[in-house]
Amino acid sequence: MREIRFNTDAVQVHLIVDDDGVVRLKDLLQNGATPTKPLSQLSIDLYLPLVEVRITGEGNEMIKTSKSLIGSKISRRLKYQSHQESEGAGQKALDVVVCDPITNLEVTVRLSAFVGLPVIRTVATVVNRSGSDVIVSQISSAVIGGLTARAESWEQDYEVLFANNSWFREAQWTTRTLASVGIGGSGVMKLNEGHHGTLAQFSLSNTGSFSTGSFLPMGLLSRKDSASPETWLWQIETNGSWRWEIGDYHDSIYLAASGPTARNHNWRTKLASGESFTSVPVSVCHVLDGIQSAFAALTSYRRKIRRTHEDNQKLHVIFNDYMNCLMGDPTEEKVLALLEPVSKLGVEYFVIDAGWYADDSNWWDDVGEWEPSKKRFPSGFKALLDAIRAKGIVPGVWVEPEVIGVRNKLARELPEECFFHECGARVEEKGRYQLDYRHPVVRERMHEVIRKLVIDYGVGYFKFDYNIEVTQGTDIDAFSTGAGQLSHNRAYILWVNELYDRYPDLIIESCSSGAQRMDYAMLATHSLQSTSDQEDPVLYSAISAAIPTAVTPEQSGIWSYPQPEYDDELNALTLVNSMLGRMYLSGNIPGLNEHQLELIAESIRVYKSFRDELPRAQAFWPLGFPGWDDEWLSLGMVSEDGSSRYLAVWRRRGPQTYRLPILDLKGRSASAVLLFPRSGSVDTKWCSDDGVLDVTLPKTMCARLFRITEA
Repeated sequence: MREIRFNTDAVQVHLIVDDDGVVRLKDLLQNGATPTKPLSQLSIDLYLPLVEVRITGEGNEMIKTSKSLIGSKISRRLKYQSHQESEGAGQKALDVVVCDPITNLEVTVRLSAFVGLPVIRTVATVVNRSGSDVIVSQISSAVIGGLTARAESWEQDYEVLFANNSWFREAQWTTRTLASVGIGGSGVMKLNEGHHGTLAQFSLSNTGSFSTGSFLPMGLLSRKDSASPETWLWQIETNGSWRWEIGDYHDSIYLAASGPTARNHNWRTKLASGESFTSVPVSVCHVLDGIQSAFAALTSYRRKIRRTHEDNQKLHVIFNDYMNCLMGDPTEEKVLALLEPVSKLGVEYFVIDAGWYADDSNWWDDVGEWEPSKKRFPSGFKALLDAIRAKGIVPGVWVEPEVIGVRNKLARELPEECFFHECGARVEEKGRYQLDYRHPVVRERMHEVIRKLVIDYGVGYFKFDYNIEVTQGTDIDAFSTGAGQLSHNRAYILWVNELYDRYPDLIIESCSSGAQRMDYAMLATHSLQSTSDQEDPVLYSAISAAIPTAVTPEQSGIWSYPQPEYDDELNALTLVNSMLGRMYLSGNIPGLNEHQLELIAESIRVYKSFRDELPRAQAFWPLGFPGWDDEWLSLGMVSEDGSSRYLAVWRRRGPQTYRLPILDLKGRSASAVLLFPRSGSVDTKWCSDDGVLDVTLPKTMCARLFRITEA
């Protein structure tokens, strides 16, 4: 047996090569943490092979793994060949090469880490070294056994957390005991030491183009004992299909995570001799600390992997005319009526949302040309955008670049290969056809659309939306529909990156019916993310409080939509919703009175006073992860140097006074200053001995923003 160690200043990875040549990941730890028990006290089989590969025609090594990501025959034949470290651009990487002597498939698993972060990013590349075709039906991105090897009573000591992400109800985390998801001790290991355990598993997956249409592609395993905390946190970085699972293997929990597979997503790819395929990336964080520490590490990691953009440092204030405002029916008269009061509030971007390209409101199944309507804008669309720029505001527009409406002439003029197909039939969803960004005609046509809007009209911001969910994939020029869909997904992201290369100052927002593609394949490229289509500000507060688990604060576009009929408290609440992320303003601005307009202007002034701290801030949750029906909610952001904490508090029901633990300030002298709304009634009391802030809010359906500083 041999060992391979891969260490950075923040993380240590310990791999073992068993006597059969199989490579297994034994430890993934923060530097300074205690490793698992020595191998003499544990079965080596506890640690799964570093990568799981399946090919057609081969079965499984173990029973009960035919539907699992683990247990394939070939994975236990992949023998160690070599390993090599590399370093550059603040990263270290370890490439481990394994090979199957029977099929001559070679797999390189790359483990990479950024300096200072206890997060490992893992991706696998399979190469066909044989002289004939091989059909690959699965290649995992991360496989780790022995997650709970430190615990004797692992089934009672740990719980699993995952996030529902349905439309209008995004980023809502659920906590489950292992027993409640069907994983627990069975006694089989005590009766038979050579047994591999129950192989019970709990999994989440997505099929199709809404990568986060049901769940976030994330998971979390946490030790319940606060005296000895431990957290595993992972995310899959793809804008399409994925699966992760945890399960019982040798009386410990394993984790396996993957992009699309044959069993779950009709994904197969044929590799001719010399051809290769690379899996989607998966990042894994392991800390001997609580959940918030793990999310802080993942937030820093997300900031490292995304494309550098000035917008993520300046955090421009955006107005968009859609939500609880024009709702997809803009006209020259309506936009100008909005522009005058909006320009006085301090916003920096003005986005004209859906409808600007259509002569009437029946445009859903006729989109695709993206030419401004002359009927809606009789003075000319460019004249309207020039009027916006004359106010010192950058204009933007909404575009849905991946679809063509079934009534649009382009649906008949573009080559048939430009659209998704299944078994010879063009795929239609909700009156639209899905464009295939692998085809050069699609990319070149949309490049010209964007060029015209940027160069000829002066557009500086795009909201790229996507409102159909394609689960079929496409079999045009693809071995399987799942393979076609994944290739399209990757081609689309490459196209967006080409836009940034051509227009570096352009801001591109990712939106998919709100947040139905809120993943870090999209967010490693796009400047910011729409976080919901939720139209109720009180319900939205539960999303706002939870959204830093899914998106960095500086990328999270959160709607604020004041209304004339709202009282001051409700208007303040909808503004507080966005003040620890990206202020994304809408609402019936022309209908507001001077007092209501001043409340908005005040919120923007306050936001601008500290927004430069948010790109390096970390989230904390004094009341734990927010629940959809919680009476009180809270979300905090601590500045990089720890000198300031910004705390949003929402009272939606319940008692007037609530206790908010801020335990890292326990024993210290601190004070809470009300930032917004400054005229709002509130009482606070800092209890140093307990590390608790008592907040009293006399009214329900209200919110406050504080700055907490040490004396």
